[in-house]
Amino acid sequence: MLVKFLSSETGELIMFAEAAGPLLRAIGKECTARGTFTREQMMPAAALLRQAVARGEGSLPEEEKEDGSEKPVAMGARAWPLIDMLERTSQGGAKANIIWEATAPF
Repeated sequence: MLVKFLSSETGELIMFAEAAGPLLRAIGKECTARGTFTREQMMPAAALLRQAVARGEGSLPEEEKEDGSEKPVAMGARAWPLIDMLERTSQGGAKANIIWEATAPF
């Protein structure tokens, strides 16, 4: 399932639910079919994601290699686009916001 993040200030960001879930949980958000970040929540959320990346949390399996092993994808590779969106959108006006949408809770 895909999760689409839409910002009032930047472009959209689309990722698989298996990648979006650990990111949202790292910042204390529930993985609902629809959710939002207010302007006031964005910088604290970005800071929590940066801390999770620094701790090395949330590695996800990448595509299987020919020998059957999997190379993990570090949380940082998944987190930086969302961190960037959070930080850039937080600099917007008083009504700056980010929403996410999925077809179902994940």
